[in-house]
Amino acid sequence: MTDQLTETERSKAMAELESEGWTLNDAGTAIERRFKFPDFPNALAWMVKIGVAAEKMDHHPEWSNVYNRVDVRLTTHDAGGLTALDIQLARIMNAQ
Repeated sequence: MTDQLTETERSKAMAELESEGWTLNDAGTAIERRFKFPDFPNALAWMVKIGVAAEKMDHHPEWSNVYNRVDVRLTTHDAGGLTALDIQLARIMNAQ
């Protein structure tokens, strides 16, 4: 099992991720971001690409899709909060 990030680790990660549009939820247990695409096919293609990466990591996002947008929430349920896996997956999402 992966451990939750410490407050220092979480702050350091958020210093990087906030510039990419990620926000930390009020409880400090998840990060969230809305991705927007030109249209539904582009949003769906991105979700498939990220889904493959998430499956390889065995770490799956909470997300929803409406037309050209994908709302993402990352947290590690087994750890009860934010872990390095969430930060790694957020970086993968940002890179796509």
